[in-house]
Parts: sequence; C-alpha cells; structure tokens
Amino acid sequence: MSGIVEIAPRSGTAFRLRAGELLTVIDPEGEQVSDLVAFAARDMREVLSNGRTFDYEETIRLTQGNRIWSNRSRPMLEIVADSVGQHDFLLTPCSEATFRDFYPTKPVHRGCMGNLVEALAPYGVEEHQIPTAFNLFMNVPVDGESGKVRVLPPVSKAGDSIALRALIDLVVGLTACSAYDSNGGSFKPIHYRIDQAAA
Repeated sequence: MSGIVEIAPRSGTAFRLRAGELLTVIDPEGEQVSDLVAFAARDMREVLSNGRTFDYEETIRLTQGNRIWSNRSRPMLEIVADSVGQHDFLLTPCSEATFRDFYPTKPVHRGCMGNLVEALAPYGVEEHQIPTAFNLFMNVPVDGESGKVRVLPPVSKAGDSIALRALIDLVVGLTACSAYDSNGGSFKPIHYRIDQAAA
C-alpha cells in the first residue's frame, strides 16, 4: 500500500501492518488527535500495553527512539520519527459514557471507542478487548506535585506527523478523535500512509 489515506473526522479504520512496514500518521490541519491501538496478528489477545511500555521505556513521554510494548512484554512498534513529541498513553478512548459525563450539553457520540469497535469487528475484536490507546498528538500534561491530569489542545501543527515501524505483524486500529477537549473544540481528518519494508 502506498499513498495517503484519509480518516474522516470522528471516524476510524483498521488494517494489517506487516513487520518492517512503516506507518506514518499525519495531522493535516493541526490540533487533531488520533487514537492508535495494535494487536498481534497471530494472536489478537496480545495487545499494546501502556503499563508495559512505561515500564520498559522508563518514561511516559514517548517519542522518537521509544518502542511500544505488548501485554506479553514484546516490542510491537518503534517510533522512528516524530515532529511533535507530545502524545498521551494514559487515557482510554472516548466513548458514549465520556460524552455523557464530560459534555452533558453536547450530543452524545459513540466516540473513538465506538469507531474502533466497528473498525476492528471484521478481525474478531470485541469492545472489552480494546486497550488504552496510544493517543497520537494528544496533549495531557501531568502535574508533578498533585499528579492531576488535564486535557489541553494538541500542539501539533498542520502537516506534523509521527512514524512507527512495525516490529511484528499487526492489526492496527486508528481514529480521528471525536472528543471536544482533545481537539481544541473542533474535529478534523487524520491522514496516514504505509510504506513497505526496505528490501
């Protein structure tokens, strides 16, 4: 696969990513989050894990040079380029419950969770199997004293991107996030591209 693919605002997709292939996720207009989840293609019970990743990488600030680990302590993805350097791996995908709780005056939306459920259904993934996402471009500062988290608009600008190389065969779910706070109150598309493994 080559060329840019667009994920429409407030929607999601899923696809296979083979070991060695490079996934580049692009914020074409700026200030838009993309939730990424990954499953081992050979056994979908193996999923990306924020806890394992924080443990092995010894940081919650993941960027170029860091790897994303699975719940079975295997590296799944390596970040090989990152023009933003600000992402979140703490917060779960937004859902209908998120909208009811945080946006009571706004229409309820199924959120990234609902979009991932639909996109991953052909691969046999059910809602309870979807882990905490690696939220690309999401700006979630953590207060050093209280530990309190905030969700602020992304710092990504138009054309910013992150590139991740698959270390094993994967099934990847990817969204254009649906939550107001995550995206500075507006909703925009996300672009992605898959480049083949080098010969």
